[in-house]
Amino acid sequence: MTVVREAIDRFLRAHEPYPALVVDRHHNLVTANDALDLLLEGVHSDLLAPPANGMRVALHPRGMAPRTLNLPEWRAHLLHRVRREVQTTGDPELRALYDELAAYPGVVAAPPQAGIQASDIVLPLRLRDIDGRGELAFISTLSTFLTPGDVTLSELAIEAFYPANAHTAMRLMRDVAPGS
Repeated sequence: MTVVREAIDRFLRAHEPYPALVVDRHHNLVTANDALDLLLEGVHSDLLAPPANGMRVALHPRGMAPRTLNLPEWRAHLLHRVRREVQTTGDPELRALYDELAAYPGVVAAPPQAGIQASDIVLPLRLRDIDGRGELAFISTLSTFLTPGDVTLSELAIEAFYPANAHTAMRLMRDVAPGS
């Protein structure tokens, strides 16, 4: 696992100035790069205390939810992901997480489509920029390990975020880029 941890660390550092994180099968944060701090601005410290849960941080009313401009669509997307994982694994801890997330204020059964634009190839995460100068927009990829030799490794996922607009790219380069 030492070789794998070193490889993950190299990936996270190389991905900067863009945010990236590693979560376990219950969406608990394992590690992240420094660029993730831009996404976490304004999140209550209780939600970030270990073991911080990425889904909880994203959707909790004291988490990223107040900054998420397309919250109904983003929440529906994340709830769908967790619900699919529950159906696939039958994991009671994931089921409890899904039930908790679905009980947060403002959750509706069917996702509104108003925030999705025809030009969106993927659903971006749209955040109000704390500096008040615009919208931060990200697309993300989720990577897992193929044919892992260790069961722990099979339960890890890397989520890497990329800027989806020029303002986000410039903000990341200005505030997160090494040496800035």
